[in-house]
Amino acid sequence: MSIQAPPTLLELAGRSLLMDNQRAILALEDLPIELFPPLFMEAFTRGHTEVLKEMVQAWPFTCLPLGALMKEPHLGMLQVALEGLDMLLTQRDRPRRWRLQVLDLRNAHQNFWRMWTGNVADACSSEAKNKNQTLKLPTVVAKEPLKVFIDVCLTEGPLDEFQTNLYLWVKQRRDVLHLCCKKLTFFAKPNCHTRKFLKILDLNAVQKVEVHCSWKLSTLAVVAPFLGHMRNLRTLLLSHIRGSASTSSEKKERLIAQFTSQCLRMDCLQKFYANAVFFLEGHLDQVLRHLKNPLKTLSITNCQLSDSDWHYLSQYPNTSQLKLLDLRGVELTTFSPEPLRILLEKVAATLKTLDLEDCEITDSQLQALLPALSCCSQLKTFSFFGNHISMPVMRDLLCRTARLSLLGLELYPAPLESYDAHGAIHLGRFSQLCAELTAIVRDVRESKLLVFSTAPCPQCGHQLLYNLGLGRCSCPAPA
Repeated sequence: MSIQAPPTLLELAGRSLLMDNQRAILALEDLPIELFPPLFMEAFTRGHTEVLKEMVQAWPFTCLPLGALMKEPHLGMLQVALEGLDMLLTQRDRPRRWRLQVLDLRNAHQNFWRMWTGNVADACSSEAKNKNQTLKLPTVVAKEPLKVFIDVCLTEGPLDEFQTNLYLWVKQRRDVLHLCCKKLTFFAKPNCHTRKFLKILDLNAVQKVEVHCSWKLSTLAVVAPFLGHMRNLRTLLLSHIRGSASTSSEKKERLIAQFTSQCLRMDCLQKFYANAVFFLEGHLDQVLRHLKNPLKTLSITNCQLSDSDWHYLSQYPNTSQLKLLDLRGVELTTFSPEPLRILLEKVAATLKTLDLEDCEITDSQLQALLPALSCCSQLKTFSFFGNHISMPVMRDLLCRTARLSLLGLELYPAPLESYDAHGAIHLGRFSQLCAELTAIVRDVRESKLLVFSTAPCPQCGHQLLYNLGLGRCSCPAPA
């Protein structure tokens, strides 16, 4: 059983002061600013709402990270904070010590509260430096709109109670505050409720958009104008954008153009993820050509690409500084490896993560890629599961990657010789071949995590992993 630490002198002083709310409120005018955070936490924890309202108005820092104190949206405390802000925003002459510019309702800035309560050792130089910097506050010379930061997750149905209350409050005060969101996540198709919420957001503040649900192309076209107003968008993730058999080719092209035309306005985009996005085939150039800055991440997974797409990708100038290239599930069997070889040569100096899992790459294709792959000197993660490679070519591959000194995670397929004529894994042969391949790497450098995987069992989906412990499939072997 753990022993609870006794309250500190600072906590005891805060509790003593809060025993008389009126006295606590009067003390705020002359309260040293280093006592504000611990007193605020004490008032928040013990529900001293009137003191909290006054503390919001007198808050001596530029940011009030209220969300870090709420494990989940707390409507009661949110209402108290908003009432305090209302009183502040309506004042003609703001308090002498007024500094507040941001109310942060995200679960962030945990260190801010810890460093003021002593939970982080003051001996830690970085925290001490941050504390000193926090005291050096800029003088606010004009009334600027107050910013309220939240993370927005839009789901099916109407807005939840927290979002509804915040929406109504912000809508009535749009001239004096901005509702800002750095990360916007969709878990359902946008409806009338989510669209009206998007209309009150300061879209310039959005830096990351993720779509984790299935949308029709027409839905993406509806959301596209909102994306076009996100001039500081840095990350865009699209997943499962599907077509409709009833959509004519003319309408399909028009809907695609409604999305790609907005890419022209994404001046800051650095990371693009597309998973199971059907319209990329034959249109990759329309999506990428408008982007102005070099991409750091390009992830195109479980998509079909055309010859023209591969050719464009190899020539596209904004891939020259890629740090992550993910092509999982993009079948390469019927394509020339030349465009991918050119792309790997182009990014050899910067690429840190390469994922070619389940690309159906063959021996001849891999042999064409090996010279370029061996030049990727910064590579730290290489995933190659799910490809059909023979033992001789696997030896060549491991001889090349063994010289990549930064590789920390290596995922390879079982050599084709590990399987019998029926496609079933031969456990002894699999172990023997993987041991030989592992030795190739360890004779040159230390391998942090090097794993070989069999193809999934067609009956149960079980995979055997060498170097992570060999499991055994329980399905009956073929006759």
